[in-house]
Amino acid sequence: MGRVRSLTVGQARRIAIAAQGLADPRPTVSPDRRHLRRVLKHTGLLQIDSVNVLARAHYLPAFSRLGPYDRELVDRMAFRHRELFEYWGHEAALLPVELHPLMRWRMAYWERRLTTWHRLAKVEKERPGYVEWVYDEVMARGPVSAGEVAEDQKRGTEHWGWNWTDAKTALEYLFFIGRVTTSSRRNFERLYDVSERVIPRAVLNTPTPDEHEAQRQLLVLAARSHGVGTLGDLADYYRLKNPMARPRLAELVEDGRLEQVEVRGWSQPAYVLPGTTVPRRISGGALLVPFDPLIWERDRTERLFGFRYRIEIYVPAHKRVHGYYVLPFLLGDALVARVDLKADRADGVLLVQSAWREADAPAHTAEALARELRSMAEWLGLDDIAIVPRGDLAADLTAVMAR
Repeated sequence: MGRVRSLTVGQARRIAIAAQGLADPRPTVSPDRRHLRRVLKHTGLLQIDSVNVLARAHYLPAFSRLGPYDRELVDRMAFRHRELFEYWGHEAALLPVELHPLMRWRMAYWERRLTTWHRLAKVEKERPGYVEWVYDEVMARGPVSAGEVAEDQKRGTEHWGWNWTDAKTALEYLFFIGRVTTSSRRNFERLYDVSERVIPRAVLNTPTPDEHEAQRQLLVLAARSHGVGTLGDLADYYRLKNPMARPRLAELVEDGRLEQVEVRGWSQPAYVLPGTTVPRRISGGALLVPFDPLIWERDRTERLFGFRYRIEIYVPAHKRVHGYYVLPFLLGDALVARVDLKADRADGVLLVQSAWREADAPAHTAEALARELRSMAEWLGLDDIAIVPRGDLAADLTAVMAR
C-alpha cells in the first residue's frame, strides 16, 4: 500500500459537507425535479419518520439544500414518476429506483431470517397460509392499506380470527422480502401493492448482483454521500453490519475503488473516493432535521463537528436538555446553534421553543439563523414566528426578529 493520505478534522468536515450538497449554492429559480435529483445524488436517499411536529422528515433534507420548494415534488417523484421507491435503506427510506437491484440481497436475507420473527411465527402457527392469503388480497385489491385488508378480513373471513396486528405483520413481512412495496401513502399510511405493479419493468429486469458486489456498491455510494468516513460510518449509511462490510471495504481498497486515509484525531482509519478534493471554504447556512444524513450518525457528528447531539423525542419532558424536536444549525463549516421547532398550523406560527448557541458560535449567528427561520416559515405556509425565551440564543434571536 502506498502512503496513507492525512486529513485534519477541519478538512474532513468540509469534505463531508460538500459531499452532502450543503456547499452548493441554492437555486435562484423555483426548484424542480432536476434540483431534487441533484439533492438525491448527494444524499442517496431520504429517510422517512412518522414525527410531524414540523414537517415529515423526508421533506426536510431537500429544504436544507434548496430552500423553499414544492414538497409535492418528492411525492410525485416517488408515487407518480416512480423515480423513488420505499424500502429499508437507512431505516425506512425513499431511495432512487436504480438502487432496487442493490437491495435484493437484503430482501433475500430477510426472507431467510424473518421466518424466526416471533410475530410472524405466531401468525403462521395460528393461521397457516395466512401470509399468502394477504398477498393474494393485495394482488386482487391493491393498492390497499393494512387497515383495509384487516377490515375486509373482519367482514367476510371470520375463519382467520381477525386482528389488525396480524394483517400488518404479514404485510410488513411481504414488504421486507420485496413481494409488495409502497404504492403511495394516504395521510402518511402506506398503501401496499405488489412490486411488479410499482417498480418499473426495466428496473425489475435489471440483473441482480451477487450479495458481495451489492454490498461493495452500497459502500461506494455511502462514501460518495459521506465524503469521508470510517468503516462504521460507511456501513451504517445503508445499514450494513460491520463484520459484513469489513471484507468488502478491504476489497474496494485493493481494487482502487476506495482510498484509505487518516483523519488526525480519529482512532479508526477513514475512506474516501479516489480523487476526493478538499473545499477551501464552505459558506451558507442550513437547518438540519435530526434525520439528515450529515448528522444522523451521532458519533460521527461529534467527531466531525465537536457537537454532541441526541434526539430527545422519547426523553420525558422534564429531563430534556434542549427540547423535543431540535434542529442543529449549520453555518459555514460549523454547527453553531440548535433550535427546538414546532409548526403550529392552526395559528399559522412557527414556534421556536428554545434556541441555543454553541460556545464558538460567531457574532452573526442570530442574524443568519433568523434568515433560515423566515425561509422555513414561508416554506411551511406559516405567517409568523414566535420565540419562547428559553436558551442562551433566544434573546438575541428575538431582538433580530424585532428589527
